[in-house]
Amino acid sequence: MRDVFSFAAQAKMESHAEMCANFDWQVPERFNFATDVVDRWATEHDGSALIWQNAAGEERAFDYSDLSQLSCRLANVLRARGVGKGDRVIVMLPRLPEWFIAVIAAMRIGAVPIPCVEMLTARDIAYRVENSEAKAAICRPEHAAKFASVENAIPVRIAIGEAAGWLDWHREMESAAETIEPAIVEAEDPAIMYYTSGSTGHPKAVVHASRAIYAWRVSAIYWLDLRPGEVIWCTADTGWAKAGTSIIFGPLSCGACSFFYDGPFDPKIRPQLLRKHKVTVYCAPGTELSRVVHDVQRSDLVSLRRVVTAGEAMNPAVADRWEQATGIRIDEAYGQTEALMVALNYPGVPVRYGSMGLPSPGSDLDVIDAAGQRLPPGQEGDLALRVPNPQLMLGYWKDADKTASCFVDGPEGRWYLTNDRAEKDADGYFWYRGRSDDVINSAGYRIGPLEVENALAEHPAVQICAVIGSPDAERGEIVKAFIVLRDGMEGTPELTRELQDHVKSVTAPYKYPRAIEYRTDLPTTITGKIRRRSLRDGE
Repeated sequence: MRDVFSFAAQAKMESHAEMCANFDWQVPERFNFATDVVDRWATEHDGSALIWQNAAGEERAFDYSDLSQLSCRLANVLRARGVGKGDRVIVMLPRLPEWFIAVIAAMRIGAVPIPCVEMLTARDIAYRVENSEAKAAICRPEHAAKFASVENAIPVRIAIGEAAGWLDWHREMESAAETIEPAIVEAEDPAIMYYTSGSTGHPKAVVHASRAIYAWRVSAIYWLDLRPGEVIWCTADTGWAKAGTSIIFGPLSCGACSFFYDGPFDPKIRPQLLRKHKVTVYCAPGTELSRVVHDVQRSDLVSLRRVVTAGEAMNPAVADRWEQATGIRIDEAYGQTEALMVALNYPGVPVRYGSMGLPSPGSDLDVIDAAGQRLPPGQEGDLALRVPNPQLMLGYWKDADKTASCFVDGPEGRWYLTNDRAEKDADGYFWYRGRSDDVINSAGYRIGPLEVENALAEHPAVQICAVIGSPDAERGEIVKAFIVLRDGMEGTPELTRELQDHVKSVTAPYKYPRAIEYRTDLPTTITGKIRRRSLRDGE
């Protein structure tokens, strides 16, 4: 696999500046993930690609050659029923080996998989089917009924078992051929779609080209630091773009093995699984790490050498606690469904807890003003990515206006706006300051909610929190915090004053929450992110 190894050689450079200066994207004119990654590893250097376990303790293991053969079988099933290049295929499966096989099979024939989480409602599914004009759907039998209102719109329906009106995966796979002529996929051909859960209106469908699938290997090499034969456990759900980064496209491009656990979250079980399956790289959101750290011990980390996080801002206090408990630091990265990972904390490069990291090799990431001009260190602005960049989406499906609104022209060219606010320090590290519509304006002060949330999270009584601007006649807005307390804690007036004093002591006093509301939970998107917009609407 000379492509991967040439990238890896570049990753050995001594400094971030050298990494970026010597980096070359090497994007091929044509790229089919099934043949150019899975089949190549299977034929040139076969090895473990997937280890699966469920909560009952059942296990299954797959080599690259297994994934190659099984995806050929399913590709034949799909093609025989008219699914071909460019057709959309909804893959609504949990953490099962069949998810891997379905995604690879669709790409093998040039179809466009749409990974979806199982918690979608019938209404959610109907919108996705109608919007995407999907030609096929794959799910478990118990979720087939959710497609009832749009079944007639989907010619090919496959269930992992028996479901009335659906093809049986196992029966179809038994008689399918093990070889198939793959589709020729150009770098700019659509390769995958992800529906992003917005806080208002219908979700947007992000379309990525095959060049992006190829580009996923960059964060796997430079951030995950994966090597052939290693085991990574990324706990992201299958409907997230994060699953592409750290479960399938990135790890398999590096010849690594993904551990897939189909079971409920239990912080006491996580360390046992890390030890049992000799996981070397653990990728999890900050909220998960903050709970696991109370149960993990150094003896659990027999093989673990790297811990990374993305998807939500990592609280520095949690990162400190993790490193003290395990001796392993947490390296955060920043990315989006639309642009993959564009800021990384690299192994071997000093980490700054709370920072999004440094730009990914090949990505010109910066903080700009409304006119598209770069801002100096220490000044907050719009986080933007200069284009062209192979990691960037083709656009939003059927929404040219929304796609166009994401770009601004500046003196140095065109920028993609992430809709996030940030600033960078003198050494080039980026620091997240919230979504563009999350900034709180209180009595003339601009306050980013993240800094207040980080301060509150340091208090031992706080389990989860979210901060928004609440309307106020005198100040325009005040800082308001919504807090879920740890077990055994009670939201008394005394605790409220204590939390307010705590925030004043660790950040600028004017940023303290003038109002605090205690809750048993907080509203989240289907990807687990806190919906600040819902909280603001409630105010």
